[in-house]
Amino acid sequence: MAGALPEGDVAPSNGALPDFARASRAPLSAYVHVPFCRVRCGYCDFNTYTGEELQGARRDDFADHVLREIELATSVLDCGRDRELTTVFFGGGTPTLLPARDLLRVLRQLRDDFGLAEDAEVTVEVNPDSVDAHYLHKLAEGGVTRVSLGVQSAVPHVLATLDRTHNPERVPEVVGWAKDAGLDVSVDLIYGTPGESLDDWRISIESALALQSGHISAYALIVEEGTALERRIRRGELAPPDDDLVADMYELADDTFSRAGFDWYEVSNWARSARERSRHNTAYWVNHDWWGFGPGAHSHVGGVRWWNVKHPNAYAQRVLAGDSPAAARETPDLEERYLETILLRLRLAEGLTLNEVSVLAGERAMQLAEEGMLDADALARGTLVLTLRGRLLADYVVRQLTD
Repeated sequence: MAGALPEGDVAPSNGALPDFARASRAPLSAYVHVPFCRVRCGYCDFNTYTGEELQGARRDDFADHVLREIELATSVLDCGRDRELTTVFFGGGTPTLLPARDLLRVLRQLRDDFGLAEDAEVTVEVNPDSVDAHYLHKLAEGGVTRVSLGVQSAVPHVLATLDRTHNPERVPEVVGWAKDAGLDVSVDLIYGTPGESLDDWRISIESALALQSGHISAYALIVEEGTALERRIRRGELAPPDDDLVADMYELADDTFSRAGFDWYEVSNWARSARERSRHNTAYWVNHDWWGFGPGAHSHVGGVRWWNVKHPNAYAQRVLAGDSPAAARETPDLEERYLETILLRLRLAEGLTLNEVSVLAGERAMQLAEEGMLDADALARGTLVLTLRGRLLADYVVRQLTD
């Protein structure tokens, strides 16, 4: 189970939003958090629960509970079908531990209550050992357009350190099933695992490219406090990630993906074409509106953010009583929203314009370009875009622009 939720203001029990938030007409997405896992990966800090941690909550009831929150959302937003969803994402956890019919029931209700844009992107996170060809065809037939496949690594000893249970030799078969069903495929990788060498990482990169997917995500491992991996490192059983090696791994990935025809469009994401980018994740980075359904899910509508209670039991009790499952909420002020804009938009290949930052940040951008952190040519055109070195030190760049 993940750590404590952030503190915030009291959220009204009926989920009501201020008029200014309800008046928002920014593009709207839906995220559905399915918090179930067969086993807990040692590095994971997400809000997930194995069977023995459910304390009486039942997977079989989960879809019914989410349908109740969808009913609440449509009542709160009171928007009919004039704010159709542009993207839907089922994440977790392992969404595919639920029967395909349960995921599709939720998708159908979202379509009925909100409407889906004609070209809506509908993604389901998939573990390679949790689906078969029939399951993937069912998803496609029900309106899913894309799967995000949690490969993480192609090297058995790295997967073992991460407590991943799938056989890497099965991954090409799963990708083949997904493509046969007409689904777009994203491959998700993790690098910097203790004991992972640069050659190990090269094997994972080459294996991901061999799958011929149109999208690859590669995330540096973060050792989260309170996880099993963090405890093993603290006890000296594993060495912590080496920053220099992690940087070498990123550079190897970017170079190899680029030579294979992939362009980076966000610090940790590459795609073969603009069409194959993750539109759902992009919605977060450009601060669109989204409603997060399920235990522990976070939402943002019209400048108001809130987060649901974490445990499936507590979530069920709230929605079955007709109450909002929100634990708390906040309304970031102008300064906080400005900081968020820089933090998120700077991660994108399009960057952000000088008109969107303060005069001081613009002056510091000139210095960052001289240091090789920002693209000097792009800056001359009025846009802040990270160089490769800047991507490696993105947190430093953000601090320089916002301190």
